[in-house]
Amino acid sequence: MRLIAAAGLVLSLALPAAAQDAQTLADIKQDIAVLKVELQKLNREQSTTGGGIAPLGGSALDRLNAIEAELQRMTSKVEQLEFRIGQVVSDGSNRIGDLDFRLCELETDCDIGALGDTPLLGGGATAEGAAATPAPAPAPSSDPSAGFSGQLAVGEETDFKAADEALSLGDHAGAATLFQRFRENYPGSPLEAAALVGEGRALEGQGDTREAARRYLSAYTNFPDAEAAPEALWRLGVSLAALGSVPEACVTLGEVAGRYPGTDYVGRAQSSMAELGCS
Repeated sequence: MRLIAAAGLVLSLALPAAAQDAQTLADIKQDIAVLKVELQKLNREQSTTGGGIAPLGGSALDRLNAIEAELQRMTSKVEQLEFRIGQVVSDGSNRIGDLDFRLCELETDCDIGALGDTPLLGGGATAEGAAATPAPAPAPSSDPSAGFSGQLAVGEETDFKAADEALSLGDHAGAATLFQRFRENYPGSPLEAAALVGEGRALEGQGDTREAARRYLSAYTNFPDAEAAPEALWRLGVSLAALGSVPEACVTLGEVAGRYPGTDYVGRAQSSMAELGCS
């Protein structure tokens, strides 16, 4: 019976990731630990004399050895994946920190010493819990507030739409003020990333590309899974190019396809890279 249970657990661990219900590395490691315990029990019972279970036949022993070999292989794979995730998180965080530093260098009144450490991608999660898969493609929508009505505070959606309407009418100064006020009045709003992008566009419309780039960077780094994140990353790359940091712009634009495949902004990023002559 334990042999069947152990085999079933190995089979579940070997299924494709799509069938694992977003199983994390921590879950997989826990399953492996359980499987190790079951194998140890089987080995002890097999070697017990007297009142133990009947000796396993040759085919059963072969299955047990195969399960043990598969367990070792999966343990190795999990460790490799954990290492790769750690590298992705570290590399991505370093790139974001470098962008923040370069944006600060472009401002005369920015204190580089006050920037502080860049938080790890994924909200400070360790490599074990961080997500390595790209963010899901957001559903196309002309209204960034669509789909959030059940989560918004009273007046929140109305205030956001007022700011968005001012932007669409070309009132960049008014839109920038309204988006900033929205973020102050509704901290932690599901629309905060979209408000940062909107404020960045409004600032860009006023010719303040540096501050616009800061808003895009903030939207992307703080809300990488938000619907507005692909646009924020694309606009950040375009802004960096406008500020003269073309190599950094090319790297940033190149990240769009890897992090947000299937979104409209992949094509926009590729077009921007072609215009900049990115290699």
